Amino acid sequence: MISQFFVLSQRGDNIVFRDYRSDVQKGSAEIFFRKVKFWKEDGKEEAPPVFNLDGVNYFHVKVVGLLFVATTRINLSPSLALELLQRIARVIKDYLGVLNEESLRKNFVLVYELLDEVIDFGYVQTTSTEVLKSYIFNEPIVVDAARLPPLGPASLFMQGTKRMPGTAVTKSVVANEPGGRKREEIFVDIIEKISVTFSSSGYVLTSEIDGTIQMKSYLTGNPEIKLALNDDLYVGRGGVPNYGGYSGSSGAGAVILDDCNFHESVHMDNFEVDKTLSLVPPDGEFPVMNYRITQEFKPPFTVNTLIEEAGSLKAEVILKIRAEFPSNITANTVLVEMPLPACTTRVNFDLERGVVGQNADFKESQKRLEWSVKKMVGGSEHTLRAKLNFSQELHGNITKEAGPVSMTFTIPMYNPSRLEVKYLQIAKKSKTSNPYRWVRYVTQANSYVARM
Repeated sequence: MISQFFVLSQRGDNIVFRDYRSDVQKGSAEIFFRKVKFWKEDGKEEAPPVFNLDGVNYFHVKVVGLLFVATTRINLSPSLALELLQRIARVIKDYLGVLNEESLRKNFVLVYELLDEVIDFGYVQTTSTEVLKSYIFNEPIVVDAARLPPLGPASLFMQGTKRMPGTAVTKSVVANEPGGRKREEIFVDIIEKISVTFSSSGYVLTSEIDGTIQMKSYLTGNPEIKLALNDDLYVGRGGVPNYGGYSGSSGAGAVILDDCNFHESVHMDNFEVDKTLSLVPPDGEFPVMNYRITQEFKPPFTVNTLIEEAGSLKAEVILKIRAEFPSNITANTVLVEMPLPACTTRVNFDLERGVVGQNADFKESQKRLEWSVKKMVGGSEHTLRAKLNFSQELHGNITKEAGPVSMTFTIPMYNPSRLEVKYLQIAKKSKTSNPYRWVRYVTQANSYVARM
């Protein structure tokens, strides 16, 4: 059970606050924010998601720049509390359409109504958007999503001639379109987070894909849906014909999932036969399927790093990244980070000319090099040269005091696993309306590291 729940802005403003048990002091939100803002314990810059202060356990998650926090004096399971905070954020987003400070302030009556139904006297009642519909009576005040900055994979739309409407993921599950009509549509996202570790010579040491198939339905009447996946999809490596051949994101071969789990609404009667999933989607956004792949795949980027001494107090770094995906795909917000020796005092950068949206910076307080490229087309290659200046001579091998190099990126309409939705069939058919079906693919870096 939890004692308090509150949502703070990045400035520490208290947007939402609900005290369920009155056993924690009222100023806990201010105490929490000051502790998190000036956290310096154990040599870490950021506070952990769970910590204890003066007998009060604080749990928090950060969602689109907002801090969702729960407090309790009892020994509550951290995983339970953090999962609850994530689900509360998801429910609020389902009802408001847009989750940000402005939408919370404009819809505070609806938000408090949701909180009172989700939690009663500190005990969780339900986090189901569909169940809550029977108890929620306030209508959301819609916030104009056109003015909002893009946040994560939800803002990435289809590339090419057929584009998803900009309001696709910012609609409330209870609000209608202007004129009282409800637009019939359903969204399916295949989101894959990849973890790759390269050796100092550029070979792949470990590679893994954590994927999820997310669905959000705006269909009236909750019709049954059939979702068909690859014919050559297998769970586990046993029984896979001719297993052992390499298959990259653009090559041939079976898609092998090491393990997977499904939402409770999914029926798997025909999954082994024709790889189709049947379900009646609940309201709101939910994961249809989570899966993990350790099968060899072609990494979307190769990273080459060279660092060598150029004198007693100088060194030179050469970073080269190459996009290994097709030229019709573009990666967004590519960021390369590299820790530098602790005695580094100044860094001079030599950037390639003609590259739009490229920037390099030296974070002196953290002794870290940051190189960002706003957009990177498949097949392209970029190089950064940096000259380092040290305050004292380095003792030993310079490569032991620098690195490893890490990358973060987002690639819309690309998935290295080759898992795909072949078709999306809706059981309810009407002569007057044909529901829109949107399928998106997004690949993100989870842990993308190149050793020195």
